[in-house]
Amino acid sequence: MPKPESFPIEKIFVPTKQKKAIKPEIVGEIAESILEIGQQAPISVWRDGDRLVLVEGLHRLEACKALGETTILGVLVSAELAQHKPQLAERPEVEAERIKMARLKQLRLEKEAADTSAAALKGAGATQAPRTSPAKGVRDNPKASAGRTAKSTPKSLSDWITQQKSSGGRY
Repeated sequence: MPKPESFPIEKIFVPTKQKKAIKPEIVGEIAESILEIGQQAPISVWRDGDRLVLVEGLHRLEACKALGETTILGVLVSAELAQHKPQLAERPEVEAERIKMARLKQLRLEKEAADTSAAALKGAGATQAPRTSPAKGVRDNPKASAGRTAKSTPKSLSDWITQQKSSGGRY
């Protein structure tokens, strides 16, 4: 296989028939992947005079354009090979790339969900209204000291365990 090289994006011509196959959601996923791990698979182009014609890699090309890149990794193939390009379904590396992209998307969604729930828990703890009724077991004794009647809320798990041990509670 030819060695990948860097090609200027503005010199790559995309045939009209290929332009109709653009799927924006795939372009977005590939752009996110390129931001996270870089471009893994080069596009294929063939030389037609002073311009390059795209053979394969439309979504990767569009993702790089969307990211503002001026160059893209690609391999130069012969015109004969471009006419007889294999179908995408027959290429196992394309399927592997698709699986990898789906896994990256899943990991990103899981991380965002975890961050959202952590932020919600943190926000809920800060916005809880203070109790208006006395704590359980506290009598209406105006002479009782405040330190003995109200328990402080623990700041960490180890503080909570220590508090439970000192008060005889089970944890």
